[in-house]
Amino acid sequence: MSVADLRFQLTDEVATVDFGRRLAKSLRGGAVVFLQGTLGAGKTTLTRGVLQELGHAGAVKSPTYTLVEPYELSGLKVFHFDLYRLGDPEELEYMGIRDYFLEQNLCIVEWPMRGAGILPSPDLSVDLTVSGTGRLAIVTASTRRGDSILQSLITQPLKTQPLKPKHE
Repeated sequence: MSVADLRFQLTDEVATVDFGRRLAKSLRGGAVVFLQGTLGAGKTTLTRGVLQELGHAGAVKSPTYTLVEPYELSGLKVFHFDLYRLGDPEELEYMGIRDYFLEQNLCIVEWPMRGAGILPSPDLSVDLTVSGTGRLAIVTASTRRGDSILQSLITQPLKTQPLKPKHE
């Protein structure tokens, strides 16, 4: 059976980082992950958890002005994009966007709608919304690879359990 999406209630910032760390365990082979949500929804916080789990010990800031921040972690090339300030999706072509999105790389993209028409389709999308004092994360698979990532999330012991998993 294939998983369509999972919902996770993230009670606070610590839970959001923990969820990112858990997600990273399923992303070690690379993937394209879109992070969606309003300003302050927790996109960079979730990315911090992913990067920490992969071995990054420093600060994690959203690359709002540089558009991309590269990392080499545990033998994996990770590219963290923030397209919030992107004026036109065509600007991505000038920075050689296609060179980043290789099968073996992990590309995490904040504000992916700003790169519509240029960015490849995601394997996984995470939509973060404010929910009480925490966040609701809806994780959706768009490819077989994304489906495999969701299956892996289901089998991991999580501090944050999924709410009502939906199956196809």
